[in-house]
Amino acid sequence: MDLAESKISERAIYQPGASSIEGAPTKLQFFHAHPPVMLMPHWHAQIEINYVMRGSVHYRMGDHSFRIEAGQMCLFWGGQAHQMDESSDDSFYAGAHLPLVHFFRMRLPAAVSSRLMGGATMLTSVTDPSDDENFARWFRYATSGDPFKAENAVEELLLRVERMFLEPYTVISPSPQECKTIDAESSPSLSVVRMCDFIAANFLDDIDATDIARSASLHPKYAMNLFRKSTGMTLIKYLTLLRLSRAQAMLINNNDNILHVAMESGFGSVSAFNKAFRQVAGMSPSDFRRDMRSGGTA
Repeated sequence: MDLAESKISERAIYQPGASSIEGAPTKLQFFHAHPPVMLMPHWHAQIEINYVMRGSVHYRMGDHSFRIEAGQMCLFWGGQAHQMDESSDDSFYAGAHLPLVHFFRMRLPAAVSSRLMGGATMLTSVTDPSDDENFARWFRYATSGDPFKAENAVEELLLRVERMFLEPYTVISPSPQECKTIDAESSPSLSVVRMCDFIAANFLDDIDATDIARSASLHPKYAMNLFRKSTGMTLIKYLTLLRLSRAQAMLINNNDNILHVAMESGFGSVSAFNKAFRQVAGMSPSDFRRDMRSGGTA
């Protein structure tokens, strides 16, 4: 029993914080490290790309779970609560958190975007040693401080993700009928990218669908329909998710009261914040903070 407790205490634990992906939900971040387990589920407003180079990891999603072995790569929408609850001692992975403004630059089949945003996980085993070298280089370039190298890393990563869907891949989802359908002709447009860009820059401010539509020179009703057809979610849901991502980091990182967290995360009231938080986390902000700090239930 003591030995088991010792191993648990020694393992690497992922802890959300204001400087992490939750606290900066519109930032593109690369990673290249041993994957730490999570004590509780978290969420963020980016597409997550994981490439396992050694060992294996296991994820629990809202309605499914899966294991990724060495040599496999997966994509999933981070907006759903997810938890890496197992990571082998020898595991090592690389990848990125990709904001929608970058994700929609890719030329992906509409059905792929639809299923990802609907909660499915895309998994492929079609990788090779060049991926080990490329992911390592992209991480170096992205963290080099050189904007030209960073942009090169992003462009190459986007091309690599596009290539994933030119080869065999598996869709992991127990409820495919729940994934929203997107018409092929309604694939993301430049207008959707502009709206995502505006939301990313202003999500902590008091903005609404009219402001977002204006940023793309669109009528509000048309903008809302276009965004929903392109992403499978409403403008307000995406805006709310960015705010909730920031809020979860604040709940862990400081001792501010719930009212302050709500206001600083862009919510107009505590009641609206509590309701939105429960929809994603399945618990109140106060309970989330307590459980995370007490070690959760993982």
